[in-house]
Amino acid sequence: MDIRALGYLRIETADLAAWRTYVLDILGMTEAQGSTEEQLNVRIDDRIHRFQFVAGTQDRLLAAGFEVANARELALAAQELEAAGHAVKQADAATLADRRVQGLIHVSDPAGNPLELYWGQAQDHTPLAAPYGNRFVTGTDTKAGAGDLGLGHVVLPAVEIDEAVDFYENLLGFQLRDSMQLPPAAVPTGKRGQDTYRMYFLSPNRRHHSLGLYPGALPPGIVHFMVELERLDDVGYGLDRMKKAGYPIASSLGRHSNDHMVSFYAQAPGGFQVEYGWDGLVVDPETWVAKEITADSLWGHEWNG
Repeated sequence: MDIRALGYLRIETADLAAWRTYVLDILGMTEAQGSTEEQLNVRIDDRIHRFQFVAGTQDRLLAAGFEVANARELALAAQELEAAGHAVKQADAATLADRRVQGLIHVSDPAGNPLELYWGQAQDHTPLAAPYGNRFVTGTDTKAGAGDLGLGHVVLPAVEIDEAVDFYENLLGFQLRDSMQLPPAAVPTGKRGQDTYRMYFLSPNRRHHSLGLYPGALPPGIVHFMVELERLDDVGYGLDRMKKAGYPIASSLGRHSNDHMVSFYAQAPGGFQVEYGWDGLVVDPETWVAKEITADSLWGHEWNG
């Protein structure tokens, strides 16, 4: 299956106003076309949107959208998913119009995480006009020769993690980049009776990981998402804005051991976290060798609770 990138995230929220403040005023993103009183569409590059926050009664992930190259690849993906026993639903016209794509299918991974595979998303060619002059790393315009890296990464919960890894690696075609053992204390909602758990990091492109799989349950259906900034200073400015606005900092600034990202984590309005980072690793899939990391970070990332 030829999936290219994590293209967008759709999130239901019980407090749309809080997310509006968070992503526009704190994260430095830009309101996109198609926003209404009930839905906030958000840009971080030349795509029509990378995030959609939809007003609702709860906080949860509605979909992680993964991009394929064209209509043929989407049709092949649907065939492969159905042949492997995964129910596929074709998007209706209203969904295509809302996502601004030319083709889309709905499917769930073995952990029940909702996915949308799509092609032909519209672009917005107007200047981004980010409020603080910040720029996000998503593709060829920001990392020479890297190809489309997608919006960043997302970490999803998967109690039955072996089935989920098999789905993404052997069916969707993601490359396993590395894994990390976790003690039971780090996975309070994991399968009972295990002495250790394992977290996995995978990607369909040269970004070190576009997807993390966490071996426990989490009510919002998302552990965190990450966006990458072009400049370290923009991460620092974002950290200052977070603190000034009173958002809890979940983890101090640090550099990860696997993707080398310098980042901090902050609580978001939806009961999960956002990672705000710089200098993430871009790899050569042809020469990459999967590894087990034994420490989350090289330095920093002191977790608060």
